[in-house]
Amino acid sequence: MSRWKILSGVNHYFITTTIIEWQNVFTATPLFETIIESLKHCIAHKRLHLHRYVIIPNHTHYIVSTEPPEHLSDVMRDFNRFTSQRITEILEETQRTDILTVFRTAANAERRGNRYKVWQEGFHPIAIDTADFFLEKLNYLHENPVRKGFIEQPE
Repeated sequence: MSRWKILSGVNHYFITTTIIEWQNVFTATPLFETIIESLKHCIAHKRLHLHRYVIIPNHTHYIVSTEPPEHLSDVMRDFNRFTSQRITEILEETQRTDILTVFRTAANAERRGNRYKVWQEGFHPIAIDTADFFLEKLNYLHENPVRKGFIEQPE
């Protein structure tokens, strides 16, 4: 049983989605745009509220909330499904067989009949239930790309 749970009555979450085997996928504009367009769709059609986000080459972090009747797990399932399809299309178009091979191996290991597996299981929702915890996660989100050396300043 997972130690991560979505708590009833709490609607703000810090979540993380991670690419299989930490492959550096988000290194080109079309791949970033896949995430952005899917987030826009979820905001417009799935009652997702996106408070903050960061895209790192091999994972993403978000601070989000949803409105009933939407459930965060349903939104994330649809988000991951759409982005997986679009990411693999772009990688096929750009002939990134190195990454596609990793995704294919992961899909074959699962034996669910999928051609590729892009995202690691789960999105690890952590309920944000205090202002202090919100600020802690917000700082983590802003500082993550600095710690990784992708940018010099969070701004």
